[in-house]
Amino acid sequence: MSEAPSRPRQLAFDLPLDSRHGVEDFLVGPSNEAAYGLVESWPRWPEAWLRLTGPEGAGKTHLAAIWARMAHAWTIPARELSDDQVAHLVSGGALVIEDCDAGPFDEPALFHLMNAVKARGGHLLLTARSAPELWGLKVPDLLSRLRLAPSATIEPPDDGLLRAVLVKLFIDRQLVVDTAVIDALALRMERSFAAARRVVDRLDRVALERGRRVTRPLVHEVLAELFPQEPG
Repeated sequence: MSEAPSRPRQLAFDLPLDSRHGVEDFLVGPSNEAAYGLVESWPRWPEAWLRLTGPEGAGKTHLAAIWARMAHAWTIPARELSDDQVAHLVSGGALVIEDCDAGPFDEPALFHLMNAVKARGGHLLLTARSAPELWGLKVPDLLSRLRLAPSATIEPPDDGLLRAVLVKLFIDRQLVVDTAVIDALALRMERSFAAARRVVDRLDRVALERGRRVTRPLVHEVLAELFPQEPG
């Protein structure tokens, strides 16, 4: 008797996700409500600029995108900033500079830009994972100014927000899972937004490759792969 043919494996492709960055899609909880409130209070900021700090995947880009829509701001990565762009960037009246701690950038250009933004009555939102002291800045006046800048911090998520983020990430991938899956994930995974993205992405890929639903056994398998427990 011949062996039944095995089910062919499906291939997982890197297709763009429907990751919504609208204000209605930003999940507010105790870990981010202060940052959300300060960003949303624009234009009644205490200074022309605001630093938004938080760990990887915490929602800084999402919150910055919400503000960019409110303020009609342009967005540029810090590494792409140059002095010859300052006049053009300031002409928009509002600007987001992302990932200020991701590597070296043109520090004199940022100092010039901050002066120009203030003189023009504009506003500037800067995002980073850490405080300016850890960016490796060489220009003392820039470091001093950034240290004194008003700041909003997104903290690691509490249990309720982590569960809500997991649900949203599955919905963004058009995956329907039951509460047992969310419970199993929240119980064992690393408590961070970045980890939530990583584990949901891995579950999506494995489920697609195997032609299976996301179930608790699959969750335990992926968690053991991504977050192995320390021996002993």
